[in-house]
Amino acid sequence: MSENPVPPPATDPWKGFRGVMAGALVLEAITVLLALPVVASVGGGLSWWSITYLVGLAVLMFLGAGLQRRSWAMQFNIAMQVLLLLGTFVHLSIGIIGVVFVAVWAFILVLRSDVKKRMDRGLLPSQRA
Repeated sequence: MSENPVPPPATDPWKGFRGVMAGALVLEAITVLLALPVVASVGGGLSWWSITYLVGLAVLMFLGAGLQRRSWAMQFNIAMQVLLLLGTFVHLSIGIIGVVFVAVWAFILVLRSDVKKRMDRGLLPSQRA
């Protein structure tokens, strides 16, 4: 006699999770763009390089928000965090933003692990009979 298999969720739990990741990337991109005036006034001014870096990073984040269905989306999201942390070389305030969002993405990874464990055990509300 075989063990009773765990029923699949009635609804896709990853759909809402992808929405959370996309929303986090959009908020992160907006925050990076809002840092431009800070870098301009406190950081000694903007150079063509710092403008290109920060605006390019924000554009990549906006585009990445639409790609969260891809299998490589989480790797892309982590790469965005690394690039944001490297923004410390543009200005310290960008690095601080990077540290804050690394904490946000660490929490997202914890939530992702929790959803996966619950789904594997059949404990999601949509898996209960």
